[in-house]
Amino acid sequence: MLKKRKLGRNISEITVGEKLVINTKIEDKDLLLYLGLTDDANPLYIQHDYASQTPLKKPIVPAIMLTGMITSAISKYLPGPGSHIKRHDIHFLKPVYHYEQLQFWFEVKGVDIEDHSITIAVEALRDEKEKVLEGMLAVCPPYALSLLDSHVLENF
Repeated sequence: MLKKRKLGRNISEITVGEKLVINTKIEDKDLLLYLGLTDDANPLYIQHDYASQTPLKKPIVPAIMLTGMITSAISKYLPGPGSHIKRHDIHFLKPVYHYEQLQFWFEVKGVDIEDHSITIAVEALRDEKEKVLEGMLAVCPPYALSLLDSHVLENF
């Protein structure tokens, strides 16, 4: 028997001004897993000797990995499972280094019922004070599903 998964919130349940805060720490295991999965061997991400000779002075976290943390928060929490990002515009203001504590702030800035989308602003702070990224996302919340009947299974 399949376990029914709970969907995120319907667009009618989301209001302008809602906020979400996610705290995370960048650990070696997360970086190595990401770099292994993507086969990304950029020395700026993992080689301390190389990075120490650049203006950055030490290895940085890949921007796309930070983007993944944002998309994960959308999929898990705001609006939650069943949602997807239609557009994102993220500015990486400062490098993020290994082992740093980040705080991601999300805020609903707009709800468009007709387009079935919401606009979410995001920013990430290092140690709760220094902004390292900011952006805007257009997100499609999960669609309300109709009741299951025998026709639903015809496509499987």
